[in-house]
Amino acid sequence: MFLRALRVLRSTVAIVAALGLPRAAAAHPVPFSYLDLRLQPDAIEGSLVVHIFDAAHDLNVEPAERLLDPSVALARSAELTALLAPRLSVSADGRPLTPQWLAPDVLRDRQSLRFPVRFPLAKRPGSIAVAAWMFPYDPVHQTFLNVYEGEALTQAILDAGRPRFEYFAGTRQGALAVIEKFLPSGIHHILIGPDHLLFLVGLLLLGGTIRQLAVIVTSFTIAHSITLSLAALNIVTPPTRIIEPAIALSIVYVGADNLLIRDGRDVRAWIAFAFGFIHGFGFANVLREMDLPARALGWSLFAFNVGVEIGQLLVVVVVASALTALRARSEAAGRQLAFAGSIVVIAAGAFWFVQRVFFPGGIS
Repeated sequence: MFLRALRVLRSTVAIVAALGLPRAAAAHPVPFSYLDLRLQPDAIEGSLVVHIFDAAHDLNVEPAERLLDPSVALARSAELTALLAPRLSVSADGRPLTPQWLAPDVLRDRQSLRFPVRFPLAKRPGSIAVAAWMFPYDPVHQTFLNVYEGEALTQAILDAGRPRFEYFAGTRQGALAVIEKFLPSGIHHILIGPDHLLFLVGLLLLGGTIRQLAVIVTSFTIAHSITLSLAALNIVTPPTRIIEPAIALSIVYVGADNLLIRDGRDVRAWIAFAFGFIHGFGFANVLREMDLPARALGWSLFAFNVGVEIGQLLVVVVVASALTALRARSEAAGRQLAFAGSIVVIAAGAFWFVQRVFFPGGIS
């Protein structure tokens, strides 16, 4: 929240500066660069605007106002391009693009230089990645990025903490690019999330028919899909300090229910549904950190969710098959494993609960 507020404040300062308020020539009044990229069928047309104080610092030009002389800017254009080119990279669908730089224009009213640049395209891309950190000497320097696709505008701020931004085109290729990125991320997250995996395993320990297991997994899926979407869209965003311990408690509950089950009572589907809402918020915390594309929220949520389901199915197939095979050989061994496994589930959930409540920042 603080970082977002800081970026808004800096954006406001940049707008005020661009209006031409008086500035001291000897100071560094505008620690910003401006990058505009416009998607065309055969190329990305762009322009990079840099302040003369930044350019003069890295070129050792004194005074900096010398760069406002068109003849000086033209004479130093090769040096300026060689300076800036390695600090800006644009790739399309994962392939680096080769820039074609033109001579700079002097923007005297903004005390800046504008560099036209063109990135030829072999085909219309689905995604474009932009990486920029134009003046590393200044730790607070920011590059304001505008990406135009037709009448649509997408904006981002690049700095030392976030030097890269990925844009997904509003086309069929863009939708496919979103799916290619977020579907594997969903699979990856469920497979490396020990708490989510242990919750699933706990639900499977008692075994059951294919129909029973399908109902359990479907219940979990429906519930976490709802809260994942709500949280990723910032409609409902409970704090992590509540969600993470609650996930740990859900694991304890599953293990305890396995030990207390009597007379054929099986409410695992209801447990999966109830606690699925909480796990959905946990998935969303990860998804929000991935910078959801504003123009493709629906596709990114869909792809991530499908990835999570694929990962769950992999776990269910492996665990359920192993437990079924064990019970087919020895029913007693199957019961012993369910008992011992439930104890492990309870212990792990209790450990995570204590750690997340009293020692936050540990295992997640």
